[in-house]
Amino acid sequence: MFKPITIKDIALALDLSASTVSRALSDSYEINPETKKRVLEYAEKNNYKRNPIALSLKQRKSYSIGVIVCEVANSFFSQAIDGIESIAYKNGYNIVISQSHDSSDQEIMNIQHLANRSVDGILISLSAETTNFDHIQKLHGAGLPIVFFDRIYDGLATHKVSSDNKKGAKMATQHLINKGYRKIAHLANAPHLSITKERLAGYQEALTENGFKVDPSNITYCHHGGSSQKEVDTAVQYFLSMKDKPDAIFVASDRLSIGCLTALKKFSGNNYDPAIAGFSNSDVLDLFKSDFSSIRQPAFEMGRVATDLLIQLIESKYPVHEYQSVVLGTELIERIKSKPRN
Repeated sequence: MFKPITIKDIALALDLSASTVSRALSDSYEINPETKKRVLEYAEKNNYKRNPIALSLKQRKSYSIGVIVCEVANSFFSQAIDGIESIAYKNGYNIVISQSHDSSDQEIMNIQHLANRSVDGILISLSAETTNFDHIQKLHGAGLPIVFFDRIYDGLATHKVSSDNKKGAKMATQHLINKGYRKIAHLANAPHLSITKERLAGYQEALTENGFKVDPSNITYCHHGGSSQKEVDTAVQYFLSMKDKPDAIFVASDRLSIGCLTALKKFSGNNYDPAIAGFSNSDVLDLFKSDFSSIRQPAFEMGRVATDLLIQLIESKYPVHEYQSVVLGTELIERIKSKPRN
């Protein structure tokens, strides 16, 4: 029967006291570097894992981090979770993942459940429906460390990690213009989200700088963030109903991109095939449309950075009053061909 190695086993093998081994494993300054090195090397060689239950009882910590995202199946969030795990596990933390499905009610239930499970901190990307932040402010005010990533809330004094949404949107729109498209519509996420405002600004800036008028009638919002295909269908049918149909569409998110392509296939037949560019970290879209140009976010890195900042908050021995707003760059994957001349 397998029996995991303990601190007492390490102490016996190295002829040290259990307290010395314990302090060495905790990276205490009280232990000389040579002893610390011996202990850590022996522990790693023999696959020592600290007992999270014993540690939580001793230190009043659960060594767990709560993560709230809209949907794990979303390529962006699955990649971000990989980044979160890479840092969390390295630092001895487990993660507990919850999905809001872009529902504010579900988000409230999730965050309360995680707090009741005594997680040491929470990483959150807001749901498309969240407009009231009392549930987050209450827990933050009670001392629970919280870090936002991707979809952030500026009203809370904490770390925030996002991508350069404005620049990414501007690159996508400029790419469509460079390929010869002139009437570019925008399928946007819920209007109150931080990412929606930033991506709208980039879209508008690209149009303006190229001498095009920003026409509000070419912009449609999906308040449920693409979780309702019916809502996306309605938005795409609106574009199809226009007398002068858009020759290109800039789409604001992964889920909306899939919904948009699904709706176009369903309603447009072969008579209407606009160029599509949008934010997406998914390769599945190639199955829908091989010439889909995409803005890719550094999802894995975003997860890593957010988790590192959260652990710093959790483990800080003093109150933290200075916070970082980290903005990561995006990449344009070009697949759209130039618009055919009539």
